[in-house]
Amino acid sequence: MPRQIHVFRSPDRFLAGTVGQPGEREFFLQVVDGRRVLSVKCEKQQVAVLADRLGSLITEVARRFGAQAAAEPAPIPTAELTLSTPVDAEFQVGTMGLAWDGEGSQVIVELLALSEEEVGEEIVLEDREEGPDALRVFLSLSEARDFAQHAEKVVAAGRPPCPLCNNPLDADGHICPRLNGYHRGAIG
Repeated sequence: MPRQIHVFRSPDRFLAGTVGQPGEREFFLQVVDGRRVLSVKCEKQQVAVLADRLGSLITEVARRFGAQAAAEPAPIPTAELTLSTPVDAEFQVGTMGLAWDGEGSQVIVELLALSEEEVGEEIVLEDREEGPDALRVFLSLSEARDFAQHAEKVVAAGRPPCPLCNNPLDADGHICPRLNGYHRGAIG
């Protein structure tokens, strides 16, 4: 079956979100353009890394090319920051890529489907017939900044960390390795 590349040139929304309760959350990236909605499943760490790398890319673009994100935006309504339902993942994200399009002054985010085959750097941002399915999203610097800020909040909204070992605390506590296996209650 030929490779599918889903391209969104100026989407209405691109966001990270979750389904489920802290400790059992599933992470998704979703792009919405009019009635077209596409979701991909990913790991929490992938969302964190994507937000971090976008921040680094925005800083580097400003340093090298003088391009700046627009001033801090007005608060976005909560409804705009939630996943459109039903959340039906097109694929599980494996490889991620970022690029700067100087001509269009846009950040390009490419998410490739998890594949049994190793995906080389040369396949990212290429329109080859062979390779894993992909989601390619073009964002302004402001949209990329807003995505990164929201994604960081989504990642941080999980279970609070234990102050001793930094592992996540469940509602009823956890067995803390720093306390030599003794059960540590939730901190309220």
